[in-house]
Order: sequence, then C-alpha cells, then structure tokens
Amino acid sequence: MTTKKEKDPGDEILKLVDKLHEDRKIPRETILNGIASAIQVAAERHFGVEEGVSVTIDQATGHISARHGDIELDPETLGRIAAQSAKQMIIQKIREAESDTVFNEFAGKKGELIVGTVTRVDAGTAIVSLGKSEALLPRSEQIPGESQHVGDRVKAVILEVRKQGHRVKIVLSRCHPDFVRVLFEEEIPEIDERIIDIRAVAREAGYRSKVAVTSIDLKVDCVGACVGVRGSRIKNVIEELNGERIDIVRWNDALQVLIPNALQPAQISEVFTYSRLGRAIVLVTDDQLSLAIGRRGQNVRLASKLVGWDIEIMTHDELAEALERAERWFGQLPHASPELANALIDQGFLSYNDITMTDAAGLAEFSGLSEEQSDEIVMYAEEYAEVMERSVEDERRQAEEAADQARIAEQQGNAAAATSETDTDATEETPEETNETDADANSEPAVVSEEKSESPDAPAAESEVKSDE
Repeated sequence: MTTKKEKDPGDEILKLVDKLHEDRKIPRETILNGIASAIQVAAERHFGVEEGVSVTIDQATGHISARHGDIELDPETLGRIAAQSAKQMIIQKIREAESDTVFNEFAGKKGELIVGTVTRVDAGTAIVSLGKSEALLPRSEQIPGESQHVGDRVKAVILEVRKQGHRVKIVLSRCHPDFVRVLFEEEIPEIDERIIDIRAVAREAGYRSKVAVTSIDLKVDCVGACVGVRGSRIKNVIEELNGERIDIVRWNDALQVLIPNALQPAQISEVFTYSRLGRAIVLVTDDQLSLAIGRRGQNVRLASKLVGWDIEIMTHDELAEALERAERWFGQLPHASPELANALIDQGFLSYNDITMTDAAGLAEFSGLSEEQSDEIVMYAEEYAEVMERSVEDERRQAEEAADQARIAEQQGNAAAATSETDTDATEETPEETNETDADANSEPAVVSEEKSESPDAPAAESEVKSDE
C-alpha cells in the first residue's frame, strides 16, 4: 500500500512568500520575518511561556525550526501551531507590511496631481480608486457646486496620507491652491520646463484664484504665456475648475509694485508698507474703493494671501481720520509724548490692538523708552484695546445711523415734493376744462339775467343758455 507524499511546509511557505512578493510588492525578507514572529507568538501561547521561544526560517528552503531554551520544538507540533494558531498573525503582519508599502508610495506624492475613478459616493464623500489603493475625496474638498458620480474620472491633488491602524487613509482635494498650481503645470509647457515659475497661489475654491508668475527668460511674457492665444491655455484650467475666475498676476519682489498688481483691476494711488507689523496700507480714490476691496472683501483678501502681508484698503479721508484717532489715543498712553505718538505712527501702529502685537523689547527698540516703560505701554494697550475698538464701532454705527436718517429724510422730502407736484398738476385745467368750467359758472347768472330783462347783458346771457341747452 502506498501513501501520498506529504507536502513540505517549507515549500508552501516559499510559495506564499513569492506570491505575496509579486502581488503586493512586499519585500521577501519582510514577509519571512512576519511569519517567524507570528509562529513565535503562537508557540509561546501553546507551550504556556511568556518568552524564550526563537523561530528561524531558512530563506532558501523555507524550513522552520524553533527552540525553547535548549529544547528544540517537535516539528510536527510546530507544524500544527503554524497551521492553526499563527494564521491570523501572519495575515496581520502581511497587512502591516502592505500598509507600509502604500504609505511610503503615496506619502512622497503629497501635493501631486492624480487621476482616479469614482467607485462609490457615501454621504457626499467620493471613494476614488487609484489602482490597487483607494482614496477619499470629502465633500469639503470638492469645488462648491460640483457633484461626483460613480464611474467619473476625477482629477485631484493628494492632500494627506496617514495611517489608521493597519490601513492607510489617502485624502484628495480639489479645493487646495496646489490643485490650481498643478493644473497650470499640466497645461502650460513653459512652467513644466521651468521657464516660467509660479511664485504664489491664493484661492477661494469655486469663486476666484490669484496666481503670481514670473519669467526666468526675459524674452518670454509670463502672463501672456499662461493665458495663451485668445485664452486657449487658461480656458482648459477654468473648465476643470467649473468656471472659477482666475487672475494671473505678474510677480515682483518689490511690494510697491507687487501689491498694486495683486489688487488689479483696481487702480491704486499709493502703498505704504510697515515691515514690523507685516502690514500694507493702500490708498485709493473713492470710486476705486469697492473695486479694490471686492465683493465681500474677496479681492483684498486674496491679494493679502498672495503677497503674505496684511493689506488694508483706505481712502485719503479714512486715513486722515485713522491718523487723527491714533494721535488722540496715543496721547492717553503711559509716558505719552508727541515723539512717542509719531514713532508709533511711523511704524504703522494705528490702534491699541496694533500695540498688543509687539512686545516690550520691540517697542523699546524704536520708541526710545526703556523696556520697563514699554512694558507698561503694552499692558495698558492690552487692557484698553477692547474699549477703544468698541468706541470706534460705536462711532461708526452712529455715523451710519445718521447717514440712514439723512437718507430717509431726503427720500421723504422727495416723496413730498413729488406729491405736491402731482397735486399741482391735478389742479391745472386744460383749455377744454376751462371752457366747460366757465360755461357751468355762467349758467346760473344767465338764468338770473334772464329774469332781469332790463339788464344790458341779458341778450348775451340768454344766448349762452341756449347754447348750453
């Protein structure tokens, strides 16, 4: 009687290792170490020992050997342990190794453009297939107004890669400024060739973006190259962004030039920069104020993000009011003097809140005061900043209320004048109405005149009566 030859466990392990190595791209050594660790844990449980079991696997033959101290474990028992108890541990180790592989692959691609296919949509979050891995495109990272459907091919940038247990979570974004950047790189060869450089991107997804570019080659117009002939290049980017407006700004290292460029299409009168506060005060005429600020402050907000400075838009009258108010407030500070007020204003400080943004050492540096005196000023400003800001709000509210009352009064005056004109028009009589009125008015005297035949006017009156009849 013959029996079938038993399978060699070593061969089975090597086949498993080779398959996992080819399918999952996991290093062979990592898989063998994971299997050895799993068998070790299972053997310790089986023999009721906390430690002391060592397991080795021959990488050439797959042969497993285990020892507990000086005692070599029975191969048959070891085989059962490996088959029965270590299976889940092996799977766990393999998943950990696979997770590390995915993490290492995508962690280095953060900010890069990736194309995937939507496999399902769960509560607005799109699950996107990236080949052997899946990624999430949350509703918050989708462009406002767009929706994803199963089977759609979607472009996005890798926003975040992090481990969650034995899994890797890959988060995509279509709202991040880098998405605009990589679309420009894809559509404009000069950017990919490093002839044109994107210096900064500011974005409010779904509404408007500002992209600052500069040219390495002076012969190449960076703005024109990005726009393309009749907008052919920028058109593809806008379509991918679902019609989002894009301003292409010419970069300049000088803030006096860059800030007006960033605030286009508004015309700027003057720019004052204050490096200590990272602030720029931009003066405009009254007719350019709303254009410079933009709808709901969008234009100035994006320009601030683009240049990395806090930009404050003012008219000449508003600046004069702010300076007058600052002089009045700074006169109430401890150790106040005209020199101190001028020094603060020259550095761009216009309120107590501005003073709280510096420290005693920084204030002493340009004010000529000691650090102890400067510290008193900063503490005083911190204490009364809210009070002062509230007083400004009260003044502004009172001015707005006064303006509203004046406007209402003007409207009421116009309405009254219009009513008066209407009444006047109603009382004016046309020639026909005048004749009819005269005839009606003469009818009664005519009758009276008829009774007084001796009156010299009687014949005429009688004639008028007949005419009316």
